[in-house]
Amino acid sequence: MTKLPVISGAKAARAFSRVGWVSARQTDSHFIMIRDGSVVTLSVPLHKEVDRGTIRKLITLAGLTVDEFVDLI
Repeated sequence: MTKLPVISGAKAARAFSRVGWVSARQTDSHFIMIRDGSVVTLSVPLHKEVDRGTIRKLITLAGLTVDEFVDLI
């Protein structure tokens, strides 16, 4: 298993957009991302550094593995 790097929220949002997630709107300092056919909504914080636990939870909600996500970065 690859170690999850500490990345910015903008970089995480770009990685999720590569697999079909689209920014629906921005609420304060969070991108709200949706994907067709999914009932899940991702709330990606737009911070300079997002905690690894937060990124890991978003990866799980998006249906990805850590290795797949690291490849998208």
